[in-house]
Amino acid sequence: MPLAILALAVSAFGIGTTEFVMMGLLPDVAHNLGTSVPTAGYLVSAYALGVVVGAPLLTALGARIPRKRMLLLLMGLFTVGNLGSALAPGYGWLLAGRFLAGLPHGAFFGVGAVVAARLVAEDRRARAVAAMFLGLTIANIVGVPAATALGQNLGWRATFLVVSVVGLLALGALAALIPRLPDEEHTGVAHELRALREPQVILGLLTAVFGFAGVFAVYSYLASMMTEVTGFAESSVTLLLALFGIGMTLGALAAGPLTDRALRPTLYSSLAALAVVLVGFHFAAGNKVTAAIAVVVLGGVGFLTTTPLQMLVMNKARRAPTLASASNHSAFNLANAGGAWLGGAAISAGWGWTSPALVGAVLAVAGLAIAVTAGVLDRRSVHTASPVVAAGGLPTREEVRAE
Repeated sequence: MPLAILALAVSAFGIGTTEFVMMGLLPDVAHNLGTSVPTAGYLVSAYALGVVVGAPLLTALGARIPRKRMLLLLMGLFTVGNLGSALAPGYGWLLAGRFLAGLPHGAFFGVGAVVAARLVAEDRRARAVAAMFLGLTIANIVGVPAATALGQNLGWRATFLVVSVVGLLALGALAALIPRLPDEEHTGVAHELRALREPQVILGLLTAVFGFAGVFAVYSYLASMMTEVTGFAESSVTLLLALFGIGMTLGALAAGPLTDRALRPTLYSSLAALAVVLVGFHFAAGNKVTAAIAVVVLGGVGFLTTTPLQMLVMNKARRAPTLASASNHSAFNLANAGGAWLGGAAISAGWGWTSPALVGAVLAVAGLAIAVTAGVLDRRSVHTASPVVAAGGLPTREEVRAE
């Protein structure tokens, strides 16, 4: 893999750390700012809202900007948002800082995925995209636990200062290692939006919303499940979250080669496996050993879906894959919010702490149904056999092979 992929992975590491670290810092932030933990929880929502808004907005506004420059601008905005969070004088300012830090998240991964795919040979593009996402998964193994421990010992502001430094390092790596991409085709906002209306792109985004919501239905309440049902001590939660991150990393490593070989079969099988694992998780949570194994497997099959979904929307967006690629991350964050809400509703209804796993299984089946429907419609479409070249230089043969 080119060193430029490393620069993208370092950036993804910083983004992944700041996205998930707030969950572990909520009690400290609430105490320091004199607010309640539920109110502090809106800081998580503010970041997710930034992703949902920023992914399509910033990508569309930057449609004519060279992709390397766009990556630098987005990482600069990310760094400013984290620095603003570290220096926030009060809750309102911290809320604004979290929203600002979330704005470039989806756009960065959208542009980064297109760049990663262009840096390698045709038959290794999914592996390149998966390699970029490895930074996100490693953040859950190393970055989030380390940043949480740092915040708990030196104060939450120290965490965001360190993430700001990571952002600066990522800026330097991007500037030094990302080459100027030749023959870039710059499209306007209207052209990008037209590509986003492609039925196959819409179905791909809906697959992400429903399918990945199954993962977040469990992940959002993982700590409570493991302490209330399995019997783990609260001090073990960080280790369990790291195990989930290990599973995510294994899933990302497997997703690249599998997606390069057969995109839709990989997507179908990963969603089906996710539904089965979520049902199994409901029963495995009663034992410490089986629960720990289930956490790893859930992270693996959950993240196995991300690369094929990313490549699918990039392929189907035809001549403007960047906005669709970025919007995929808006879809993932809608899945985050929706899965957490439905899982919480199941618990509130008195169905038990492990009921979000069964809710998640239903959501995964819904995602699989949408994905299969999209595949059937695509095979019937005249576009299946049509030569297509995307703006990022994604060739037709990859799309044909993906089927």
